[in-house]
Amino acid sequence: MNSSPKATRVYFDADSLWVDLADGRIIGVPLAWFPRLLRATPAEREQVRIGSRGLHWDALDEDISIAGLLAGLADQTNRDKSFAA
Repeated sequence: MNSSPKATRVYFDADSLWVDLADGRIIGVPLAWFPRLLRATPAEREQVRIGSRGLHWDALDEDISIAGLLAGLADQTNRDKSFAA
């Protein structure tokens, strides 16, 4: 069972990614959390596909899960797994 709510809308302002969820919540995170989106053009950002578990941009090779956004996770692509806080 998928417990993460579905995204219904994705939009951007100058500094943030915004996601409306089906349960009425709105998530806003800094674009700086996702370097591919930060470097993308507005037109590239608009090419998002909303799936059952998250967001996908084919041209940018970017996938963001709704569960990850709700957990406050930024881009996990190049994290150093050997580093511990």
